[in-house]
Amino acid sequence: MTATEWITDAALILVVFRQLREGRLDRKTFLLPLAIVAFVAYSYLDTIPTGGNDLVLVAALMAIGAVLGIAGGVYTRIRALDGHLLIKAGAVSAILWVVGMGARMGFQVWVEHAGGADDVARFSLTHHITGQQAWVAAFVLMALTEVVTRVATIYVRSRMHKALHPVAVLDRAA
Repeated sequence: MTATEWITDAALILVVFRQLREGRLDRKTFLLPLAIVAFVAYSYLDTIPTGGNDLVLVAALMAIGAVLGIAGGVYTRIRALDGHLLIKAGAVSAILWVVGMGARMGFQVWVEHAGGADDVARFSLTHHITGQQAWVAAFVLMALTEVVTRVATIYVRSRMHKALHPVAVLDRAA
């Protein structure tokens, strides 16, 4: 793994650890994780291979990302205080986030440094996955899906909270 990959993965993990302490729900809550995954997608997602069972691999890992992201968003506490929404990632949310990010990091380290490359090559041949780019695309899209679904879940929940508790959140237009 390159230094950029380590920094990017660590930054994504720190995003949720930052939310273990309750803080204000604002644009930065949404934009920071989306900017990080946009950078990752731009840097690593050249193409999405469609040969063999590549799309099955991509879809499976994206589904896992969606489940992790939605669950992480559901297990993030949102509450109103003094006219502002506050957010706090719960232990379950943090664990799910670290599991998703850690699984990708662990897979990459295993393949590059722990002899996993041969096992992945055999698996790929057996299951008609065309090559390394399919794995890269699948894991990048898994991360992207996890982040987008987590952020979207938190956004929807924050809008629902505002709708259910209109007096608790100040109207910015007033």
